Amino acid sequence: MASNNTYSAYAESGTETLKKVTRGFRPEDSVISVETHAIGGGKTGVIAGPCAVESEKQIIAVAKAVKTAGASFLRGGAFKLRTNPYSFQGMGRDGIKLLATAKKETGLPLVSEITEIKQLDYFYDIDIIQVGARNMQNFSLLKELGKYGKPVLLKRGLASTVTELLMAAEYIMSEGNANVILCERGLRTFETFSRSTLDIAAVPWLKQRTHLPVIVDPSHAAGDASLVPAVAKAAIAAGADGLMLEVHNDPEHALCDGEQSLTPDAFSDLMIALKKYAELEGKIL
Repeated sequence: MASNNTYSAYAESGTETLKKVTRGFRPEDSVISVETHAIGGGKTGVIAGPCAVESEKQIIAVAKAVKTAGASFLRGGAFKLRTNPYSFQGMGRDGIKLLATAKKETGLPLVSEITEIKQLDYFYDIDIIQVGARNMQNFSLLKELGKYGKPVLLKRGLASTVTELLMAAEYIMSEGNANVILCERGLRTFETFSRSTLDIAAVPWLKQRTHLPVIVDPSHAAGDASLVPAVAKAAIAAGADGLMLEVHNDPEHALCDGEQSLTPDAFSDLMIALKKYAELEGKIL
C-alpha cells in the first residue's frame, strides 16, 4: 500500500502548478475544429497520410485514398528530424506546397511537423502544426506557437512523463493559444519488439486531468504495420479522441518509415473496423 501511495504522489508531482490545461480551469472537453472537421467532444478524428511527402503523385494518391476511407485530416512530413544524418530529411518548403496542392484536390485539412521556429512562415497553408517528440521540450518553439494561434498537435517525448507533456502544453496555452491536441506515441524502454512502448494507460490518465483532446499514434508506437490495427483499436477502447496513422501507397519503397505504414487498402479495412469500436465507446469516427 505504501508503494502505491508513493507512486501516486510521484505521478501527480508538478500537476499543482498547471493552470490552463487542467479540468479545474475548464471542466468540459475542449474540441479542436478545423473547417468542418473536429477532434474531441465525442468526435474521433483520424489523421492519416505518409510519414514524408515524396512527390506530387504520391501525396495526392494517398490523400484521395484516405479521404475515401473516412480520414478527417491529411498528414505529411515536409521537414523531417532523422537520427541518421544521411536519411531523407524531407522536401522542405516544396513539401508544404505539395500538401497545399493535395488539400485543393481533396479538401482535407493539413497536419505537418515543424522543426524550427524559422519555418513558421512556410506553414501558412498548414491547418494543424505538429510538434514532434524530439521537440516537446523546445520551449522557445512552444512559446512562438502559442503566439501564432494555429492548432498544435503536441507529441509526448521519447522519455517524458505525462506531467511533462502537460507542462509543455501549458507553455503553448500560457501564450494565448488554447488549441492544443496531445498525442501519446510511445516511450523508449528496454523492449525491442516494437519501435516504442505505447503507454496506453496515459490516455485515461490524461483524460481525467485535462480538457484537451488526447490522440494516439499507433504507427510510431508499433513500428510494424501488422501491429497497427490492434494498437489502434486499443487506443479507441482506452478513450482516445483520435488517431494518427501512417499510410503510404507503396510502403516497400517509402523514403521514410515504410515498415510501419499501412497500404490504402489496409487503412480502408481498418477504418471500417474502427467505426464499430468508436460506436461501442459512444463516439463518432
